[in-house]
Amino acid sequence: MNNQIRTTLLLAAMTVLLVLLGNMLGGRQGMLVAFIMAIGMNFFSYWFSDKIVLRMYRAQEVSPDQSPELYQIVQTLARRADLPMPKIFIIPKEAPNAFATGRNPEHAVVAASQGLLNIMDRDEVMGVLAHEMAHVKHRDILISSIAATMAGAVMILANMARWSTMFRGGRGNRGGGISILLMSIIAPFGAMIIQMAVSRAREYMADATGAKFAQNPEGLASALEKLGAYSGRLPMDASPATAHMFIVNPLSGSSMMRLFSTHPPLEERIARLRRMSGGHRPPTPPSQDSSMNRGQSEWDRLSE
Repeated sequence: MNNQIRTTLLLAAMTVLLVLLGNMLGGRQGMLVAFIMAIGMNFFSYWFSDKIVLRMYRAQEVSPDQSPELYQIVQTLARRADLPMPKIFIIPKEAPNAFATGRNPEHAVVAASQGLLNIMDRDEVMGVLAHEMAHVKHRDILISSIAATMAGAVMILANMARWSTMFRGGRGNRGGGISILLMSIIAPFGAMIIQMAVSRAREYMADATGAKFAQNPEGLASALEKLGAYSGRLPMDASPATAHMFIVNPLSGSSMMRLFSTHPPLEERIARLRRMSGGHRPPTPPSQDSSMNRGQSEWDRLSE
C-alpha cells in the first residue's frame, strides 16, 4: 500500500475519532463542530505540521557556515539518495535523538538533538541521518507529521472530555457520563494504535535503506546501541503524539509506553543491520573523541 493511500486512511481514521469524541461531548452539534475541526486540521496538518513539530522542540536551523561537517554529511547523503538538499535543524536537548519532517522531499527537514551530536562519531551520525533521509526517500515524513498533529488533536479533545465528566460529577445522565469517560480513555489509545500501524514496518525499511545510503550498516547499528543505552537514562521531554517521528522512542521505558511503542525492538533492528554487514563489528577505536563532538559543541557555536 503506497503512502498516498496510507495518508488518506490515516486522515479518515483520525477524522472518525474526532467526530466520535465530538458526538460524546455535545451530541449532534458537537459532532458537527468536531467534523469542521477535523476538516480544518486535515488542511492545517498538511501544510504546517512540520513547522508545529519543529517549534514544539525549539529546533533551530543551521547553515553550512554554522555547522560545516553536519551539512557536508547531509549533502553527501542527499546526493547518494538522489534527493534535494533538506534543511538541517538542531534540537537544543541533551537527550540523543533525531527525526525528519516535511510534506515532501522538496520541503524536507532533518533534525538532530545536540545530545546526539555530542555522543556520536561521524559514522554514527551519518547512519542516523541516513535513516532519516530514507524516511524522506520513502515519503514517510508527511504521514508521520500528520499523525503527530492529528493524534495531538485527539488527545486534547479526550482530555476535554475527561475534565467535562469530572466537573459534571453526578449531574445529568450517568450513562452518558460513563460513555464520555470511556471514550476519552479509548481515543488516545486509538490514535497510538494508528501510529503503530503506520510506523513499525517503516522503521525496518528506513534502517535498511539508510544503511545503503551511508554505505556502512555498522554506523547505524552502533548508533542504535548508543541510543538504546542513553534513552533509558536520559529520556526526552517529548509529546506522546510525536514519539513515532523519532529514530528511537524518546519516552521513558515504562511498561505501558512499551506496550504502545511505535518502534520495533532495538535489538531486532540492530541484528538486521549486523546481518547486512555480515555480522562483523569493527574494533572500537582507542580514543572516544570524534570530529562530531570534539571541542565546542554545535549548539554552543549557534548560541554565540
